[in-house]
Amino acid sequence: MQELERAEFDLTVLAPNGLRRGRTTGSCATAAVKAALTLLLQGPRLDKAEVSLPDGKHYLLVPIAAVQALADGRVRAEVFKDGGDDPDNTHGATIFAEVARNASGDIRFFAGAGVGTATQPGLRVAVGEPAINPVPRSMMRQAVAEVLLELGVDQASGFDLSIGCENGQVIAQKTFNPRLGIIGGISILGTSGIVEPMSLASWIASIEVYIHVALADNSQPQGVATSVAYLPGKIGRTFAREVLQLPEVRSVQIANFLGDALDFTQAALVEQGAELDVLWLAGHPGKLAKVLDGVWDTHSSKSNMAMGGVARMARTLAPTLGFSDALIADIENANTVEAAIERLKPEAGATALWCAIEARIAQLAQARLPAVRRVEVRLFDLDGNLLGAQA
Repeated sequence: MQELERAEFDLTVLAPNGLRRGRTTGSCATAAVKAALTLLLQGPRLDKAEVSLPDGKHYLLVPIAAVQALADGRVRAEVFKDGGDDPDNTHGATIFAEVARNASGDIRFFAGAGVGTATQPGLRVAVGEPAINPVPRSMMRQAVAEVLLELGVDQASGFDLSIGCENGQVIAQKTFNPRLGIIGGISILGTSGIVEPMSLASWIASIEVYIHVALADNSQPQGVATSVAYLPGKIGRTFAREVLQLPEVRSVQIANFLGDALDFTQAALVEQGAELDVLWLAGHPGKLAKVLDGVWDTHSSKSNMAMGGVARMARTLAPTLGFSDALIADIENANTVEAAIERLKPEAGATALWCAIEARIAQLAQARLPAVRRVEVRLFDLDGNLLGAQA
C-alpha cells in the first residue's frame, strides 16, 4: 500500500460560522481501533493516532485517553468524543474499541457495550448488525491496513473490532435510535469524519435516515395500503397515531425541510423499485401553506409567512364561497396564520377553503413524487383541530 501525502485537518481552525469543529464517533472509534491494534501487534503504546479521513487528502490527529491489554488477549483503547461546538448527545462520551485476533482472515465488527444493534430494515446496516455505519467501517478497515503496513505485519489472521461507548445505552435514549429500531446504544456515525458545528446538513441527513426506515417498515397488515405521514411539527402527531393508526416509525418529523423530505422519498422509492400508496402531510398551515408560494424550505428565515397564499386562494374562490373583499383583506393583513384561521372560523365557506388549500398543496407535492400514488394533506389549528377534510 503506497503512502499517501496527506495534510492534517486542523480542528483549531474555526468553521465559517465562527464555531469549533469536532470529531465524529466514527473518527473516535477509528482512532481507538488504531491504538488498540498497534499495541496488540507489539507496536508502541500510542498517545495519539492519525485517522485518515474519507476525502483521501487529510488526517485527524486524535488523542488516545487510554490503552491497555486485557487478560483474554484483547486490547482496549479509549477516546474522548469532542464534538466541537455542535450540540451533540455524544459530546464528552468515551468511545472505545476492543481488538482481538480471529482465525477467519477477515475484519469483523461487533457492538460493544453502549453501541446499538439494528433490528429494523431501512438503515445503512443490515438487521442484526452493529450500528456502525458504512463510512466508519471503511475508515476502520483502512486503519487496520495502515497499522499492518507500518509494523510490517502480514494479515495472516483476521481481527475482531468491538466498538462501544461508555454509558451509551443512556445516551441513546436522548436520540431517535430506539424509534429507529437501534437497540442497546448509540450509532457510530460520520460521513466525513468531521463534525461541522450547528450544521443543518446533519439534521437533514437524519431526516433522510428516518424516511428510509419509514419506507422500509413492513408492520402494516397484508392488504392494507402502505402509507407514511410527514409532520413539520408536533401538530398532526395524534392524527397520524389515532386516526391513521400508523406505527410511530411511519410518522416522520421533517421540521422545515419539506422539499428535501419529498426528494428523499422519491429517491428511496426509485432505489427500491417500489411505490408508496399514500403520503400524508399533516400540520399547521403556517408551515404547509407556504407551498402555495413555491416555498419548500419553510423556515422563517427562508420565507415569508403563509397568509398571502391563503388570501390568494380565498380571493380565487370568493365567487363560489361568498367571501367579501374585507374578509380577504383581513386574511392577508393578519399578524399570523393562526389569526387568519380564527378570522375564518365564523365563515360558512371556511372548511371548503381549507379543503381547497389541502388539495392544492397535495397537487404541488405530488408533482415531485412520481413514485407515490396519492398525496393527502390535513391542516390543523394550534389546538389540533382539523380545518379542512375531516378524515
